Amino acid sequence: MNKMRFGLFMPPFNSPPTQNATTSLQRDVETIQLLDRLGFDEAWIGEHHSAATEIIADPLTFIAHVGALTRDIKLGTGVVSIPYHNPLWVADRAILVDHLLRGRFMLGVGPGSLPTDAAMIGLEPAQLRPALHEDLDVLLRLLLSDEPVTVTTDRYRLVDARCQLAPYQDPCFEVAVAATASPTGPTLAGKYGLGMLSVGATTKEGFDVLGHHWNVLEAEAAAAGRRTDRSRWRLMGPMHIAETREQAVEDIRYGFDAFVDYTQKTLALPPVRIPGDTFDERLAWLDESGWGVVGTPDDAIAQIQRLVDQSDGGFGCYILLQHDWANWQATQRSFELFARHVIPAFQPSQRRLLAAESWARGKHAELDAKNGAAIQAASDRYAQEKAATGQA
Repeated sequence: MNKMRFGLFMPPFNSPPTQNATTSLQRDVETIQLLDRLGFDEAWIGEHHSAATEIIADPLTFIAHVGALTRDIKLGTGVVSIPYHNPLWVADRAILVDHLLRGRFMLGVGPGSLPTDAAMIGLEPAQLRPALHEDLDVLLRLLLSDEPVTVTTDRYRLVDARCQLAPYQDPCFEVAVAATASPTGPTLAGKYGLGMLSVGATTKEGFDVLGHHWNVLEAEAAAAGRRTDRSRWRLMGPMHIAETREQAVEDIRYGFDAFVDYTQKTLALPPVRIPGDTFDERLAWLDESGWGVVGTPDDAIAQIQRLVDQSDGGFGCYILLQHDWANWQATQRSFELFARHVIPAFQPSQRRLLAAESWARGKHAELDAKNGAAIQAASDRYAQEKAATGQA
């Protein structure tokens, strides 16, 4: 891998729920606008319907809005929980947003992460991954084929269904599937030739199976006769950085405990549950487990390199997990430091700049002496010329 891309995964975590929901959503919009200006490559926006903290119900609507307010950043659903929906409407709306964004849209899909969402429509957690297998096949047929689709499941029925629009991107926008710790995501990504969003990459379970996940993807792709592309593999993890470790820790006293309380008492998702009763206990676990980074740009660089090494061959994009650990000003500063000091560490341009600096330093003594001598010679000639004409 030569050039790594960088992005954001925005569930969003707007906590605590006592804050103004409208202004929270506005900050989510402004966050993506900031990342667009800072040169981030992409942002993924989630779909959730319960639990009061992750408050974007329809990422496609949100993306259509933010797309009009940004210029370069690509925008993806992170993810559409397709077992909740009729796949025909998912395909049709995704194609519409692809046209509105003119090539900046990506579709991320998954089984759904909040059991409380599924419970409200009568689905059990055990049903979701099998439903994802079933629905993804239908969705891709609708997106990629002109042939009508007829299918009956226990959740919907399609009769000669087809999308009246073709995608704006030819033949289709990128589709990526979420992966946490189970092999479901990499199995589907390999079988259908999709991108993969490893949203549990820095959890203990997810980190331990990173290399295995790619092996599963490659095996499924080989069986299906598809090519693999590590540039379409994205790894996610949380970070907050500042100029010093001490400042970063002080920053997250603002909202880290509220986030942890959400993972312990509201969010029924064991892989992202942070243990501990006090701020210090919770921060110590974060440091020791490697799930997240609270520190400096150098700490962030080390974490990403750790993931590169564990992936056994590299990946295409690192995506930061959006959160409200720090206040808005400190959060913006964290993104700015990340763009200024962390992103360049994984770009070819930095290697060239450092090589240019090294070459110039190696020639410094020689060229400094020559340049000094040349300046002195010019001064001497000037003095001699003036002396010769009596103008000294």
